[in-house]
Amino acid sequence: MKIPAAKLEQFRRQTFRRDRSRQLQTVDNALQFVAERGYVYFWPIKGVDLPSLWTAVAGDRPVADKHDDPGHITWGWKDQMLGKKVWHYAKVLRGKATLISLETLPYFYALSENYGDPEHDYQELFAQGLLSREAHRIYETLLHEGPLDTVNLRRRIQMTTKASNSPFERGLTQLQRDFKIMPVGVATTGAWRYSFIYDAVHRVYPQLPEQARSITRKAARAKLVALYLHSVGAAGEADIRKLFQWTPADVQRTLAASVVSAEIGENGVVDGRDAPQYFVPALVI
Repeated sequence: MKIPAAKLEQFRRQTFRRDRSRQLQTVDNALQFVAERGYVYFWPIKGVDLPSLWTAVAGDRPVADKHDDPGHITWGWKDQMLGKKVWHYAKVLRGKATLISLETLPYFYALSENYGDPEHDYQELFAQGLLSREAHRIYETLLHEGPLDTVNLRRRIQMTTKASNSPFERGLTQLQRDFKIMPVGVATTGAWRYSFIYDAVHRVYPQLPEQARSITRKAARAKLVALYLHSVGAAGEADIRKLFQWTPADVQRTLAASVVSAEIGENGVVDGRDAPQYFVPALVI
């Protein structure tokens, strides 16, 4: 199936909000944008095709270094909405800052290593070697002491040296990617007088484990892939593996089932791309 590159680009101009006439102007616009797409990156990520809040506000240009750039209004929106339970913000896809609609959140949670008892499951994961020592200490401390900013959290777990910076950040990211913790606010602590306050996801969204309980992993993957393709229009199998970091077998099974259900098409040929593309029907109508 031939897919003209110009048609794919026009599709993405719409879904990424690259056109000036469609760029977001208010935080309410941003909330609607995330709800429409299901999930987006906060910043554009090099080498990964996915809509981002930055591009939808500032246009198709690099993230500005200058703090007074108008595009950085996105930073204020993100901070303003922390803890408001209007979207989920955390480091998720490829460990990068991701915004997820509350409607889509249970599908992500259904794929996490959370078995229904967040207060105790982490102990089993740690025993199995699936949770790092740093992540275990961070999560256990937040469970027992409640929300903490990063400065005070590091003091509680005795990880305040420069050498502990990377292990601590890796622990935070692992816990966010597995939907165990999330930023819920900002504290004026640290050298920059700015640090995230973290809390356990199941305390912020007590209904989430139950919402996700009936969603199978198969259904969750199918939903997330469908949302991805309705954002980017067309993508290869390698693009999908790169974004979600699922096993090749899981990606292949998900794509095969989605093709059978006619949710997506296969063997699309896009100018300038060697690999066959999976695509949304709208591109060939």
